[in-house]
Amino acid sequence: MELMARARALCPEANIQRDILLDRYTTLRVGGPADYFAEPENEEMILALLQAAKETDTPVLLLGNGSNLLVKDGGVRGLVIRLGKKFSGIQVREDGLYAQAGALMSALSKAALEAGFTGLEFSQGIPGTVGGGAYMNAGAYGGEMSQVISSLRVLKDGRIQEISASQMEFGYRHTRAMAEGWLILGASFHLEKGDPQIIEARMADFAARRKEKQPLEYPSAGSFFKRPAGYFAGALIEQSQLKGVSVGGAQVSEKHAGFLINRGDATAKDFLDLMALVQETVMKNFGVKLENEVRILGSEL
Repeated sequence: MELMARARALCPEANIQRDILLDRYTTLRVGGPADYFAEPENEEMILALLQAAKETDTPVLLLGNGSNLLVKDGGVRGLVIRLGKKFSGIQVREDGLYAQAGALMSALSKAALEAGFTGLEFSQGIPGTVGGGAYMNAGAYGGEMSQVISSLRVLKDGRIQEISASQMEFGYRHTRAMAEGWLILGASFHLEKGDPQIIEARMADFAARRKEKQPLEYPSAGSFFKRPAGYFAGALIEQSQLKGVSVGGAQVSEKHAGFLINRGDATAKDFLDLMALVQETVMKNFGVKLENEVRILGSEL
């Protein structure tokens, strides 16, 4: 049985679309089509979609806000399940917050502020979702998801489970979920009460710093490269005289060399070619291998 028919048999509410371009679902604004695309509204729908994919041997890609992702121009074979606005509830609890995987990090920090909780100020400018942030242990300005998550709701070994933060084995931009392919459905955050005025001032300070130092006016995937041991990727790229260098519509940002930006008409291939140029130049100049922090997937045209 074909995927769409099987999914509807398992869950009549499941709405699967065909050949949806993914450029609108990534912050780089590039990417070819997904064979199948769905935005589930609840856990039952997610389970039905995954079961249908398993029964029809259809590959699955989980997508959040697409903020740390480069999808190639040929698109993605199989089913893309996007956990976004339809799966983005946030609950205020006595000792913190619970957020579904599709909740934006910016919405999470706002909810914490409104409830008078401190600890999530660092997340207000991170463009990803809670699921993506937990999956890769996102962080900024000295804060990381590992510092505030107490437990997670995940799909692993074919069933939904509650796990402790320690079971995630958080590391620098790495988690056990990444290594073993767990699907993160939500996260609980243990937070302390704070002064709302101080919390808001700290968030405003981080926002001002981002605006000053990062090319927020252009589509990007944030820091494109991991921080190499003993160095800063942006500094190595800048010292290699690569600021402003372009390949097609992709450019090394003139404001922050660690960002590769879309000047408006870039393709995924432009970014891949620019990435290779940056890596080769930095290796030649400093003997340092830059590894992409951005996930790269999909097919070539």
